[in-house]
Amino acid sequence: MDPRQAPPYVPLRGHPLTDDEFREREASTAWAPRLEYAWDAGIAISRFLEGLGQGAIYGVRCRRCGRTVTPPRAFCELDFKPMDEWVKLPETGTINTFSICYVTWDMKPLRVPQIPAVIEIDGTSPRVGFLHLVGGVRGRTVDQIRRQVRVGMPVRAVWKPPAKREGAITDILYFAPVRKRA
Repeated sequence: MDPRQAPPYVPLRGHPLTDDEFREREASTAWAPRLEYAWDAGIAISRFLEGLGQGAIYGVRCRRCGRTVTPPRAFCELDFKPMDEWVKLPETGTINTFSICYVTWDMKPLRVPQIPAVIEIDGTSPRVGFLHLVGGVRGRTVDQIRRQVRVGMPVRAVWKPPAKREGAITDILYFAPVRKRA
């Protein structure tokens, strides 16, 4: 095909709006699309999500370099070898970094802030973690929260009741600070 030649005209589906439809902002449609799709989490994430549904956190270990990571992946990004040695991990971890958010992801204001954090699950390699919420913290101001949450703080997963789990990352409600006993 000559690069200077335009592709053939293909009419778009639908119909132009009438003046009334345009003015009233209510359009009728002659075409009702069926928007169906399928999504597959893949082998590694599927097994991870199944574990969450059972109240367990799983990771994988690279047999070559020994790294253990969660969420699991099919291959080690450092040496490109399969990661197929599954490891059940504890439900405890450490806060790697955190933020104090007064708006939701869709920009709705919050009276009580959320505390998203990268949690390094115990038993994984350094600097490997996943994003989740920190909860069980009292306070609404930055100063109140910063007195209770810090980088390096140990946390423990707080789970949904077993009957309400669905095999999703939200089966962990949040990670709560581990309080030292007196």
